[in-house]
Amino acid sequence: MPDRLPDSMTVIEISRFGEPDVLVPASRPVPRPGPGEVLIEVAAAGVNRPDVLQRQGGYPPPPGASDIPGLEVAGRIAALGPEVQEWKVGDAVCALVTGGGYAEFCPAPAAQCLPVPRGLDMARAAAIPETFFTVWSNVFDRARLAAGESFLVHGGSSGIGTTAIQLAHHFGAKVFATAGGPEKCAACEKLGADRAINYRTEDFVEVVKEMTGGKGVDVILDMVGGDYVARNLKALAVEGRLVQIAFLRGSKVELNLMPLMLKRQTLTGSTLRARPVADKAAIARSLKEKVWPLIEEGKVAPVLHATFPLREAAEAHRLMESSAHIGKIVLTVDRA
Repeated sequence: MPDRLPDSMTVIEISRFGEPDVLVPASRPVPRPGPGEVLIEVAAAGVNRPDVLQRQGGYPPPPGASDIPGLEVAGRIAALGPEVQEWKVGDAVCALVTGGGYAEFCPAPAAQCLPVPRGLDMARAAAIPETFFTVWSNVFDRARLAAGESFLVHGGSSGIGTTAIQLAHHFGAKVFATAGGPEKCAACEKLGADRAINYRTEDFVEVVKEMTGGKGVDVILDMVGGDYVARNLKALAVEGRLVQIAFLRGSKVELNLMPLMLKRQTLTGSTLRARPVADKAAIARSLKEKVWPLIEEGKVAPVLHATFPLREAAEAHRLMESSAHIGKIVLTVDRA
């Protein structure tokens, strides 16, 4: 670690809203951590769909957040802000942030940092926070998935999907996943899905009904929206819970809510980025207690598809938008 912080750092800016080429390297002052924050010397930063939406102009950062994209990082703590006692300079951490990850240095609330799990390199550690925080808070906290229940995740080969499959399987659920093509379906089943459904050739509603003896699944995690919402309700069991966390096919739908009432179903959803630090700190504590041991024992792992140097963020976004990946895409910072 440096004896003193440099004055400037390389970041990736969104020069204007548009295609991946609008992501350009730039120089900015190194930020200083505020009260309750640490400054992380970034070794790696995860790439996520919200980054793409922000680049396109469809997902502005919340008030007070950095305009630099990037919602998760891993690295070593370079400086401590006032009131931070649980960390020290040099600690290896991964962190959930509201922005600023595509940079050589990134401030993060100390309460949203977790130790890099034993056995993981920085690139894999950077692939954890956004997906694991999201899955835990929505599938286990919000939807209360329990052992013995059944679970369906759409986009099973995505970062969210690969995480959800592993955690739901480990905690005793029967797991279904949708994915686009035989290779992605095979990957989902290798991670623990009892049945992967190729949405290009199969109807997930019919497959789920068949595989559950007509009952339907207890919990669905959906990132698609649009026409999937009504189909999800058809695939849900009595007392089933549908959790909506994104809308690749649009957020405005027309629904007949009578089936939801008759089957006593719950339609809910959440976002993570704008939630207060206290909420995210609670999720971090749950992850450290219940999930970190699984990662360190090799029972659950982030699925890393590809890494790109920080300056090639545009190429990482092209891969993300192609949907050719299985698992996570990560940017790495080379200071050599």
